[in-house]
Amino acid sequence: MSKRVLLCDDEVHIIRAAEFKLARAGFEVECVSDGQFGWEAIERKTPDMLITDCQMPRLSGLQLIERVRSNPATKDLPVMMLTAKGFELSPEEMARQWNVLEIIAKPFSPRDLLRRVEEILTPERLTTAQA
Repeated sequence: MSKRVLLCDDEVHIIRAAEFKLARAGFEVECVSDGQFGWEAIERKTPDMLITDCQMPRLSGLQLIERVRSNPATKDLPVMMLTAKGFELSPEEMARQWNVLEIIAKPFSPRDLLRRVEEILTPERLTTAQA
């Protein structure tokens, strides 16, 4: 069974490039255009991983992550953040405060994104992270 990845970003070209690369690698990918739609998608069916932009309309990536972390059913969901504000976000602070596994600065390489997703969603890493 393929792993399910939820992509939240309001930039169509960004989301389409990431979706194409992940889907070709065998991931089931759902794409939404803002954090509110992302939260609704998570409530319908929890993905194996969330990749979210930081700045989006209606509900920002940080607000979405806050909801995810405050919900017992999703508190351990692997999260990666895409952002043009990468220089303003401390990876250490994001990891400590929100358990964000990766921050990827835009523009990014879809190949690099795929590599990082594969590293996070490997069975060995999930087993180690849950131990």
